[in-house]
Amino acid sequence: MKKDSWNAALYDTKHSFVSKLGEHLLDLLEPKKGERILDLGCGTGDLAWKLYELGADVVGIDKSENMINQAKTKYPGLTFEVKDVLNLGYRNEFEAVFSNAVLHWIKPPKQALINIYQALKENGRFVAEFGGKGNVQTITDAIRNEFNQLGMNEKANQFPWYFPSIGEYSSLMEEAGFRVVFAQHFDRPTPLHGENGLKNWIKMFAGSLFNDVADDTKNFIITNIEDKLKNTLFQNGKWLADYKRIRVIGMKE
Repeated sequence: MKKDSWNAALYDTKHSFVSKLGEHLLDLLEPKKGERILDLGCGTGDLAWKLYELGADVVGIDKSENMINQAKTKYPGLTFEVKDVLNLGYRNEFEAVFSNAVLHWIKPPKQALINIYQALKENGRFVAEFGGKGNVQTITDAIRNEFNQLGMNEKANQFPWYFPSIGEYSSLMEEAGFRVVFAQHFDRPTPLHGENGLKNWIKMFAGSLFNDVADDTKNFIITNIEDKLKNTLFQNGKWLADYKRIRVIGMKE
């Protein structure tokens, strides 16, 4: 079984901004009382709780058992399940599927969209935000450069994310059956927590790139990245990640 690399405690203490920034997405979702809503990639459950407070009948799913266990501990009254988007298995069950900061982890993206489409009832809606083209490129380029400098070319060519353009993703949505009614690509420079913000971000979100890398090599690489990016990404005492996001709404008609 593949190791669960998600550190739910680190996520909640140092990266709670992911959920906080996702609250704006709820305005696009416009949840109504009694609607059955799937929170896809719910993490530790904060936005699922918000949906519940707004009157929705919410089901939260995440591939990470660590995240789901944390969600169940925080919000014991809600329904959370360990489930992979690529093996969703729902049919015509939800008025809406909601997803924040998740779909850039899912490959192949088309299969995820087909499964989301099947999970929705007729006239259901899919509302999502995730990393778009150019997301955290300053950071990921720096990581790749360090691997290349050390002759670790295989590591440099690994890329765990999927950051599409609007045109690319809208086309995939249409192929899955959706009518795309909204698509937006925007910059959102995102403050990271504290002086170790960049280091914590890399450990949290780019950790898979360092599988099988010795700790001293990993620390050497991260320190070099911090030194090289300080002039561009460290401002007023905090790190600022160069986030670029996509927001989409698709209808199942």
